[in-house]
Amino acid sequence: MKIFQNFVLISIILFSTTLRGQINLKTNYSTISINGKGFITSIKDKITHKEYCPKGRPSSLLNLHSQNKYLEPQSASFNPQKGEILLNYSNGSVAKVKLLQKKHYLRFELVSLTNREQIDNIVWGPYKTNISKTIGDIISVVRSDDFAIGMLGLNDNTTSGPPNDGDMSFMYYYIHSPDPKKYPLPPHLKEGQTFKIGGDGISDIAFYSQPEEYFRMCYGNGALLEPEFGSSICMHSRNRRKEQMINFPVLPDNVDGGFNSARHQLVVPTNADFIGSAIALYACPDTLGLATIEKIVLNEGLPHPEVDGKWIKDPKAYKPDIAWWGAHDSLSVYASQLGLNAVQDEGLGEYYPNPANRWAKKKIQLNNYGLDIPEFGAIMQKNGIRYGLHTLCEFLQPHTSDVSPTPNDSLAIMMRTHITRNLLENDSIITVADTSYFHEFGGWEGNHTNVLKIGKELIEYTGITKTQPYTFLGVKRGFHGTTAGSYQAGTTIVKLQPNCYRGFAPDMNLQEVYADYYGRLLTDGKMDYIDFDGLESCIYQGHGQYSFKRFFRKLFDSYKNNGGQYLRVMGSCVYEGNWHYMSVCNVGGGDHMFSPVLNKWGIEGKDMRYVFESNYFPATFGIINFSPAWSLYDAENLQAKSIGWNATYMLGLSQETVEKSAEKQAIFKAYRTWENARAANVFSPAHKKLLKDLNYKFHLEEKEKGKFALSVIRENRFMLYAAPDSSKQFNVFNEFDNQPLQFSIRLTGNKNSLAAGVSFSLNQKTYNIPTTISEGQFLIAEKGRLYLTDRNRKKLKEITNVTLPSLPSGKHIMQWQINTASDKEIKLEVVVSTFGKTLSV
Repeated sequence: MKIFQNFVLISIILFSTTLRGQINLKTNYSTISINGKGFITSIKDKITHKEYCPKGRPSSLLNLHSQNKYLEPQSASFNPQKGEILLNYSNGSVAKVKLLQKKHYLRFELVSLTNREQIDNIVWGPYKTNISKTIGDIISVVRSDDFAIGMLGLNDNTTSGPPNDGDMSFMYYYIHSPDPKKYPLPPHLKEGQTFKIGGDGISDIAFYSQPEEYFRMCYGNGALLEPEFGSSICMHSRNRRKEQMINFPVLPDNVDGGFNSARHQLVVPTNADFIGSAIALYACPDTLGLATIEKIVLNEGLPHPEVDGKWIKDPKAYKPDIAWWGAHDSLSVYASQLGLNAVQDEGLGEYYPNPANRWAKKKIQLNNYGLDIPEFGAIMQKNGIRYGLHTLCEFLQPHTSDVSPTPNDSLAIMMRTHITRNLLENDSIITVADTSYFHEFGGWEGNHTNVLKIGKELIEYTGITKTQPYTFLGVKRGFHGTTAGSYQAGTTIVKLQPNCYRGFAPDMNLQEVYADYYGRLLTDGKMDYIDFDGLESCIYQGHGQYSFKRFFRKLFDSYKNNGGQYLRVMGSCVYEGNWHYMSVCNVGGGDHMFSPVLNKWGIEGKDMRYVFESNYFPATFGIINFSPAWSLYDAENLQAKSIGWNATYMLGLSQETVEKSAEKQAIFKAYRTWENARAANVFSPAHKKLLKDLNYKFHLEEKEKGKFALSVIRENRFMLYAAPDSSKQFNVFNEFDNQPLQFSIRLTGNKNSLAAGVSFSLNQKTYNIPTTISEGQFLIAEKGRLYLTDRNRKKLKEITNVTLPSLPSGKHIMQWQINTASDKEIKLEVVVSTFGKTLSV
């Protein structure tokens, strides 16, 4: 009996200490401490005991937010038997937080909150860390070479970042060197300094304007660089049952020209609350970061799309897609030969949703006839190809059945008021109770869209008077084919939210209708792929990341309920709200992203690579169009760099372009070899590091099933002008063993450019090549042979009367001379290729 009494006494002492003192929590990888005020005071690596909480900078576990002010907890108590933390605030609110210690993460959930009517948002964090190398701004994760700290929202209304107007972040550049030794900051810049993006408000390519590695593009606010101590991560949940007025620009703020300045918008309530908001907080070795996220996703029932048995976020699931143009006869054959199985049909054009005319009378064009889209989709599914559309998401154009001739009452709005005098169908004078913000133009890109809706009528206007009676100016009744009506004083009139193409957007209710529409459209069309261009249409409602989650959850539910399996989703942007659902984001294209010929990242590609990699999402090269002028090694470089960088892209193909290529057969065979190696996952981290090196291209051969040989290639590339640089010397470096001289030269200029011959000297010995070369043609020296080709590398003739030298290892001086009667508009692109030893893979 005495032993039992002592046990009870000890238990009471421990329980009391836990109630009033520090709460010590742990997972397999970390220990986290919360003090008696409800602040996180320590985040330690469980193995190394390294501290990741900045000294003297504790973080509130849960903040309350009202009218743009934060309330931090004043005290905390912990009931270990119930696993509950009570947080007390200065306004008298008490938050009850349910705590679960999982193997890989901590789970926090807001169970109840007193005085909740005073509160607009609850905020998890911001949680401060001393990590600063990699900022995962989209999904609230920060990473060093050793450790990662992050959080995931466990319900749709728990979204990234702090509360703000529109619950979104703006795109902007900030200064942060990924490697201060390799990329030191110049004296005029400092860590954390911010800059507006480039751009003219029309071309999104122009957004990306800073080539330096230390200019980082910000895509979200789930994690922020904090130069004073490291970084912070944050999520929040809003009471969305409250109507609110926001001031928000929809897309990047302050682009050059000022087209996209913020505009006011009335955000209509929807049924979502912060009670039940939950997060998973994890801290683990960086090498286990993605695996830890997957465990959270599976344990908590978050979206976990899989392709061929792999989670879409697993790099083993990354692979290129096809963007297709033109007649479709060879599409299936090409895809099979290349080893690709996902196709976006660019040839169908941008698809605008319209329930009244789902396929817009479009046909799949074959060489001799047209085929119905569902019929062609069934053929693609039979051939194992995921086929789909390039869409404008929720962009409702004026001809859409929900706009004209009878506008839907669930179109998204910006303002609401009522008319103050009766309005007859022929009246053009409309007076209203207040000006609100009707004087602001709708839309972005400077398109100045202003459209009112009253009853079932749309009305265009240009402005509003500033004094009573407040009267709309430039009124056009019965806009977009709607019917002008008569309305009594007091009738509600609203301003519609326009999209950037002068159409409109659905509200939260109609958005779900369109999500369901897409699910049925895709399954009816036998489609397994969709590209949502214009994903900003999920921002127009003013509910930020929550809007994305609502749309995509409904889409995936509808797709599954209608018999769909895996839906491959691409889109124009990646946010926390669609991160779980999107397989790839292959936007942009060409040299803006990555040039496989020049072996060089474009500015847009550099920016998006950093953002995506930081957030456990595949980097992208965008759309890279197949060129019949590619060499075998140019095409292979696209694959090599994709594997090295864990990047995806869309290979732009058409029958016309592919069939022009003289090297099509060799390129297709090599491309498939790389895909076989990608699928077999044969490349080690050391191999991938080599493949990423922009100094090299590569050739891959499959010696036997699962065993590959990798050859390293280095190009010396320079441009020669007929005058005045015809005598310019170029350095050629062969870092490998002695080998035959191999080169390609291409004549460029205007269509009439012509050279009667060329000559070159290597280490002061001259070699003449007496052949005429026309604009666009190649002269190629390869494996002891010299021949002339057309612009697509089709052989025109062998040149047999020239003996080419060898190229010893080391540095050499080379000169080229263009023999021509005219020195105008003639350029010679010279590529001297050197080949290294073969590596076993």
